[in-house]
Amino acid sequence: MSLRRYLRPTALLRPTAPQPEQGRSILIAGHQDLGAATAELISRDGSPRDERWHLASPELRARAAGDRSLAALIERHEAPRPPLAGLMLDRPRLMGIVNVTPDSFSDGGAFASTRAAVDHALRLEAEGADILDVGGESTRPGAQPVTVEEELGRVIPVIEGLAGRTKALISIDTRKAEVMRRALAAGAHIINDVAALTYEPECLEVAEASNAPVILMHAQGDPRTMQAAPHYDDCLLDVCDWLEARIAACEAAGIDRARLVIDPGIGFGKTLAHNLELMAGLTLLHGLGVPVMLGASRKSSIGMLSGVKKAHERVAGSIAAALHRVSQGVQILRVHDVAETRQALSVWEAMARGSA
Repeated sequence: MSLRRYLRPTALLRPTAPQPEQGRSILIAGHQDLGAATAELISRDGSPRDERWHLASPELRARAAGDRSLAALIERHEAPRPPLAGLMLDRPRLMGIVNVTPDSFSDGGAFASTRAAVDHALRLEAEGADILDVGGESTRPGAQPVTVEEELGRVIPVIEGLAGRTKALISIDTRKAEVMRRALAAGAHIINDVAALTYEPECLEVAEASNAPVILMHAQGDPRTMQAAPHYDDCLLDVCDWLEARIAACEAAGIDRARLVIDPGIGFGKTLAHNLELMAGLTLLHGLGVPVMLGASRKSSIGMLSGVKKAHERVAGSIAAALHRVSQGVQILRVHDVAETRQALSVWEAMARGSA
């Protein structure tokens, strides 16, 4: 059941905000003529928010009465998202980045040692990270792959060092089946795969057997070649279709849809124009019926837009991107600068609510 059939050229998905529920007010209405409209409902009395996603076009809803596929799509879009390994998605959640690599684009290997990485992760938790994403293989453009043994040697001691010391969830950022398996055994809770379980055939098997949530990211090509000449017929719709196909493949392998999260993969086989198209149309992805994560923190697209060359100096631009993502209903933000992003979100949410 593809979203594409209900979009161009008819553009039936239009951003019309639903009526507020009793005692609630609409904080955010999605936009973009291709995007499924997004509304985030906030309780004025300070109780936990109730987030639902709306495909809100009178024409579309009228058609749904005689189109079971469309009716199911709308229901899928509006259904509340289930908890992620026990973590409620009742507010934007922050995933703090823990790169245990000597060649990270953002920190230059500052946390490549086990002790430095563990200390950094615990600091991110103290700053407000809900998830700690531990990775031992750089996936920056042009990066070369590392062996399974080398990757394991980087991430397993860090995960073991965090297990039992943090209340945050631990995510393993890898595309290799054996690293997934060993990391979960060491205490990781979530699989975050830039290859969406396609890098090795065993990845689907490990994910299915683990019962862990899985983040499926879109990428065109691999890190060595992905920025050489990325091309799409329509980047937003192509990425959406690809992610929908990966969700279907996971379900066919026995992985429950409730365990899946999607990430459009900003900067992974995409030009600046492609990244901006994705960022503008993020609400469309909610039609796939699973939580959406996005990581644009410190990336080159922010550098291109701001003129800031050094990755670690792109904090302000990264926060701007984070607030835009939340305004389009993204449930998880993958960031380097947790304290700054948490502060911005706290102020932004209070101002949007009109109360502290």
